[in-house]
Amino acid sequence: MAQESNFRFLNGTSEAPIHSAVGASASDAALLDAYSQAVVSTAEKISPSVAKIDVTQRGRNRSGQERERQGGGSGFVFTPDGLILTNSHVVHDAIKITASFSDGRRFSADLIGDDPATDLAVIRIDAPGLIAAPLGDSQRLRVGQMAVAIGNPYGFQYTVTAGVVSALGRSLRSYSGRLIEDVIQTDASLNPGNSGGPLVTSAGQVVGVNTATILGAQGLCFAIGINTAKFVAGRLLREGRIRRSYIGIEAQTTVLHRRLVRFYDLPKESGVVVISVTQGSPAKQAGLREGDVIVALDGKPVAGVDDLHRLLTDARLGVSSPVTVLRWTEKLELQIVPEEAKG
Repeated sequence: MAQESNFRFLNGTSEAPIHSAVGASASDAALLDAYSQAVVSTAEKISPSVAKIDVTQRGRNRSGQERERQGGGSGFVFTPDGLILTNSHVVHDAIKITASFSDGRRFSADLIGDDPATDLAVIRIDAPGLIAAPLGDSQRLRVGQMAVAIGNPYGFQYTVTAGVVSALGRSLRSYSGRLIEDVIQTDASLNPGNSGGPLVTSAGQVVGVNTATILGAQGLCFAIGINTAKFVAGRLLREGRIRRSYIGIEAQTTVLHRRLVRFYDLPKESGVVVISVTQGSPAKQAGLREGDVIVALDGKPVAGVDDLHRLLTDARLGVSSPVTVLRWTEKLELQIVPEEAKG
């Protein structure tokens, strides 16, 4: 059900980091305006927590031969005992992960868990003297607030860019095909290698995890809200994964005929048409067929594939739920028991 996307995720592959450090003396500080002071203060506070993530992943070339490839991105320490938040697409399927810091230290990292559906991951390093970045509240953000992004675009380590929060409540399709909700839009410049780095307020609090830009656009960059990241990180620490339910269909969003919408007094004018049903799946056992159009699950309207994804949470695992479908011109209610999605 994944749709082709024009979003560009920011995993970098450069292996030529350049170290740079600029300090301002007490006399220079007087020459800085308030905006510059805010950016400098934020960068100095958060940069020691930002890690450059280098990964080795196993893949195949065009002839099908197995080979290793290098990639990477950014991340930031969020607990003093070495837990680092980054993007799933940076570390997914990695066979080796290392994290390096602005003081020159470099550590091997272990993957705790990743969630492709929200493009978030947690890794751990064993290192003394780590500085955890303070986490803010993305729900309290306002459009127009200053936003500072810190990361490693194209391998240029600890690069700082600044802008504003351009919009809130955006939706972004992850590389797994699911929709990520409540995404922050910013014009702080992001490039490949920024993935997983922090988006920070002038108060020095992390409010987002940088993740993507739109190909061909300028000033349209996106970060996953830190409130989402806190929730996902908690689940990954407990279970190593996010549990979601699965019903076993291939489907796509479809527009409903107006007569059916009026006749059945449906709240939405679209639904999810079933393209195929997996043998032995909950959908097959419930009696769903190709061509059925799902318009509700457990009484909640389903206007499209993304609505169905949102409703298929871990709370529905093993629980019998009514699914409302249109079969030709007939409206049916079937009982379905979702199972846990694998992989």
